[in-house]
Amino acid sequence: MPELRRLHDEGGVDMLAPMSEKVESPSESGKAGGVGHAVRSEMALIMGIVTLTVFFGAGNRLVENTTHPLLLVGVFLWLFIVILWSAICVVRHADCLAIKFGEPYGTLILTLSAIAIEVAMISTTMLHGKNNPTLGRDAIFAVVMIALNGLVGLCLLMGGLRHREQHYNLQGVNSYLNIIMTLAVLGLVLPSFTTSTSGPTHSVSQGIFVALTSLVLYAIFLLIQTMRHSQYFMESTDVVVALTKSTHHHQLQVRSTGFHAVILLVYLCVVVLLSEKFAIPLDNSIERFGMPQAFGGAIVACLVLAPEGIGAIEATLRNQLQRSVNILLGSVLATIGLTIPAVLTIGLITHRSIVLGVQGGNLPLLLLTLAVSVVTFTSGKTNVLQGCIHLLLFGVFVLLIFAP
Repeated sequence: MPELRRLHDEGGVDMLAPMSEKVESPSESGKAGGVGHAVRSEMALIMGIVTLTVFFGAGNRLVENTTHPLLLVGVFLWLFIVILWSAICVVRHADCLAIKFGEPYGTLILTLSAIAIEVAMISTTMLHGKNNPTLGRDAIFAVVMIALNGLVGLCLLMGGLRHREQHYNLQGVNSYLNIIMTLAVLGLVLPSFTTSTSGPTHSVSQGIFVALTSLVLYAIFLLIQTMRHSQYFMESTDVVVALTKSTHHHQLQVRSTGFHAVILLVYLCVVVLLSEKFAIPLDNSIERFGMPQAFGGAIVACLVLAPEGIGAIEATLRNQLQRSVNILLGSVLATIGLTIPAVLTIGLITHRSIVLGVQGGNLPLLLLTLAVSVVTFTSGKTNVLQGCIHLLLFGVFVLLIFAP
């Protein structure tokens, strides 16, 4: 740690700065470009507000129209692109806040922002139309598969090709995987084997227990991550030394903390409000074109993970594997720890049947993914072979959507 402090004093970017410290950027002292540049950089926000005005002004006439397939597809793509664009902008502002606050706070901001989007999208889709008891499970399972297999595999492959071997903090990864495995089995596996209910569902008492346990464990994890053992989730000294020579952060237009925090929240509000409208054509498109119900969960997961996936890949290419791991494993943990309680709560309040137990070929795939993740992150360093294995499992996940 003395070495890290020396680097900060010499003018480098302190990736481990505590929350009370602020990292200054050249762009912050008046070089950020002015009002015109700020407007151009936030075109996604302007498009999002215009889209909100159009769709809320038209009521449900545009999103509920199922008689014209081209119109249905057009509305679906319009909302998908605007939501995705807005979600990607969340990465930029979260990255700027990460420069201000340092790790793990920057990653935590990004993770919680994405989970807010996920909970909003799943909730609005669940509450639209007829009861779809498996939607929450499909979306949560898709997030786990896409993050642990697709994005982790892609990051390890790209990072291995560029940097040969990459290093991370073994204690931090073990903390993630320990709680992910516990909550994944309790929330997604155990319901398929209990006998209190006739299907792969939780009874009322089981649902309350799982929801409360998930929230408590996630809160304890946040305490460990941000206070008691925050060093477990930080880059190694060698990586920090290399990053002080990088110009990546200075390419970002970093402004005040308040500006980035407010704009990030505005983007989240846009995404959440548009998600309410997007849930309708998503549900209608699946019914109209006879797509598998699991495909809807995968679409929701892709939108949710878009900002985190981009942030993780960029971090890996900069040889910041620890930040990439924090983003991806953090998203899986937050999904299980926060979204499962949200889904169960919706079921209890609305008296809807909620199926969370993973069944069929997805059950052994989930267990295999957890086992492979443990094996992958056991040595403190990664290579391309591990990335290829995770991508293979992701391919199996896609196959099972269309050929269960």
